[in-house]
Amino acid sequence: MFYRIVCIVFPLFAVVMAGFLYGRKRNPDMAAANRMNMEIFLPALIFTALAGKSFNLADNVPIALGCTAVVIGSGLLAWPLARPLGVDPRALASTAMFNNVGNMGLPLMLFTFGDQALGAAVVLMLILTVLQFAVSPWLLGGRFSLGALWREPFLLAAVLGVAVSLSGASLWPPVLAACKLLGDIALGLMIFSLGTRLASTRVGSMLGVGVAGAIVTPLTGMPLAWLFGTLAGFSKPEMDILFLFGALPPAVSCFIFADRYQCAPDEVAAMVMIGNASALFFIPLALALRL
Repeated sequence: MFYRIVCIVFPLFAVVMAGFLYGRKRNPDMAAANRMNMEIFLPALIFTALAGKSFNLADNVPIALGCTAVVIGSGLLAWPLARPLGVDPRALASTAMFNNVGNMGLPLMLFTFGDQALGAAVVLMLILTVLQFAVSPWLLGGRFSLGALWREPFLLAAVLGVAVSLSGASLWPPVLAACKLLGDIALGLMIFSLGTRLASTRVGSMLGVGVAGAIVTPLTGMPLAWLFGTLAGFSKPEMDILFLFGALPPAVSCFIFADRYQCAPDEVAAMVMIGNASALFFIPLALALRL
């Protein structure tokens, strides 16, 4: 199990290191690339993940509610911890709320629980993505607009993906392949951009902040997942999936949002980096507690 987790985490660090080394040498401006990622590549990734999978949303309503409770609850618990830890409350809350369910959670859940967990894993990714795009502009940028949310390309991509999946229609394979090709850019570009940000960050000065984020994220997520699952009467498979979701580290997209709204991007970069390294401890711990 430890080796499998290393195999999932190692590629992330390899790409971060590539971005770090390139950033040290070239000091690139990643603003345009990050905007393209938010408006084109991430929506393509979401559409491909949903349109290419068949699942019943009704069967996964409890998981969706549990995901919402864990996300919102983690932010509420993290906020008062920020001041004693010397962290910007908005930065700590955002990293605690939105975890790495995409490029780490999906493969980990499928490996651990098998194909029967696919529907729940996709719903977790969808709910978390919706919440992140809805809450992050308000939390990090100080503004919230439902109209602005509906203009986000990701939401259109999610609606179209769910519609295709529920209709049972099969997309023309070249179209799906083109969408997948665009979507495959998203994760690598997010991780590479994180590395370029770290290249201009004084890592030593951010070490304490990074450790704080690494600890707070799973230590708020796991208890909340257990509490909600217990109160809601979850079955063991549902509880296992939600608990593992709560143990995941901060998502790389947390840095993209922090950079977009210029809300402590260096602090968030450190929390994402060290948080994903700490997954080598917290994910085996979660699996040991549940399996």
